[in-house]
This record gives sequence, structure tokens and C-alpha cells, in this order.
Amino acid sequence: MVIDMAGYLFAHFVGEEKDGEQVYFALSRDGLHWQDLNGGKPVLFSRTGTCGVRDPFPVRNPLSGKAYLIATDLRIQAGGGWKAAEEQGSRNLIVWESGDLIHWGSERSCPVGIPGAGCVWAPEAVYDRERGAFLVFFASKTRKEGQTQARQRIYAAWTQDFCSFSETFLYMERENHVIDTTILESGGRYYRISKDETKKHLILEAADSLLGEFAQIPSPVLDELIGVEGPQGYLLPDGKTWCLIADRFMEGTGYLPLVTSDLSSGEFRILGPEEYDMGVTRKRHGGVLRITDVEYGRLKEQLL
Repeated sequence: MVIDMAGYLFAHFVGEEKDGEQVYFALSRDGLHWQDLNGGKPVLFSRTGTCGVRDPFPVRNPLSGKAYLIATDLRIQAGGGWKAAEEQGSRNLIVWESGDLIHWGSERSCPVGIPGAGCVWAPEAVYDRERGAFLVFFASKTRKEGQTQARQRIYAAWTQDFCSFSETFLYMERENHVIDTTILESGGRYYRISKDETKKHLILEAADSLLGEFAQIPSPVLDELIGVEGPQGYLLPDGKTWCLIADRFMEGTGYLPLVTSDLSSGEFRILGPEEYDMGVTRKRHGGVLRITDVEYGRLKEQLL
């Protein structure tokens, strides 16, 4: 299914305040200048599980055009605290689906966490054309046999419809915790960008397949960008330039865009403040979906 893309939808949450851990939308023509929708108020509310969500990620089935939005079932504002959320949190994904990005079905809770996992955090999905299925991946805190302490690892499962999922399997682990990962496809290769908890920076890797062996790509700019998480990437309208955004959580200043014309080079340029506008609402860990001109107009008409 070939779709003429003419804009971008950013799904995100805003923080731990009342209603901050729900789904907010922002709209952009160029992927760099964003306008908050619905008056800066949530568009989707979770009424199941913890009754709150973080890390919303929109993805589209390239064959049917149907959009899905997956998110972490987590509401820190409820008062349980981070330790309980990490060690005794929900093991389910929250999923919405839509045919037009305006009308979303009721959210559903999908169990994907492995037995003994402390949580299911920051879910994302990437479509594998050869399998005709999505690889859904997320962080879970687990302790292997013989280990004295648990740590966050990336697990994954396959799905075609975000209703039924394959058996969950270990996808990636490091010597320290790893909680945020995104995967981009470019030139027939897959590029994985992950938050490294040792230095709180991003690591770039590449492989020829989603289940292949990923090799790290040196990137001085990413090495020096400390205190970031929630990486997201998408092609800008020229179809050549990749925009990588990272949430500067340590500074509390929101997302910072970086651009590159070649992911394999590891070379990024950090944009100056005059080159982008993230909108009025502070955007926390979310995801960006490319949309059509019709979808852009519909969202602007219905939610602006």
C-alpha cells in the first residue's frame, strides 16, 4: 500500500501531573515545527489497568493502512512510586487502533510480559515485510538464574494484529540496564538506537535483519549528548534527511532534534533553537507517525 505522506502526528505524554500520563497529540507539516492539538489536553484516556499510560507509540500497517497506538500501562501520579512500578508493575501493553486517526476503538490490555518480569515499559513496533508481522519490543526488569540483582532488558514478540502475540523472547541486553529502544529501517538495513543507562546517552547500531547481529556505529555527537532518553526517528519531507529526537530528561527541557543524511555514518547535527519548535506543551517520551494530507487536514479540523 503506497501512501503519499504530507505531515506528522506526534503522540506523547506530558508528565506526572493530573491527566499528564494520558495520550496527547501534536501535528506538524515539516517534522520540526509542532502544533498541539485538542487545546493541549489529552486526546485518549486509558480506563483500564493503572488508568494511565506513558511512552505512547503510533505505528501503521503498511498493507491495510490501519493505525495502532501502543503504550506503557503506568501512572506514577497514582502514588505507587518508581520502585513498585519497576518491580511490580503491569506486564501488559495498552493498545488502541484506528482507521482514520480520529476515531479510536476502546483501549485493550494485552499481556506480553514474561513470568517474573517486573514491568513492561516503552513498547515500540516495527514491521517486518518478509514475515508480514510486527516485531513489538519493550523493556522488562528481570533476574536470570544465578544473578543476585535484576536489570532492565529488551524483550520482544511478534504480532499481526496487536491482539494475539507470539511467545515473548529476550531481544537485547547489556551489562547495565537498557530501557528505551527505537528501530529505523533505511536502505534495507535496520538501525537500532537505545538509551544506555551507564552514561545516560544513546547508542547507535545496525544490522541486516531485525533478528540479526547488531554492530555498534561510532557516533561522537551521541556519545557526548548525556541525559537523554526516549529516542525517536523519522524521515523529513525531503525523503533524505533523518530527524532523531531525544528527550532531555535530566535537564527537563523536552525533546531535542538532531539530523543526518546517512544513519550509517553516525554523524548527526544538533539543531539550533531557531530551527525547530516543539509546541507549547512539554512533550515526554512518545512517537511520531507520518500521515497523509487528508489525515493532516482531518486532524487539524477535528482537534485543533
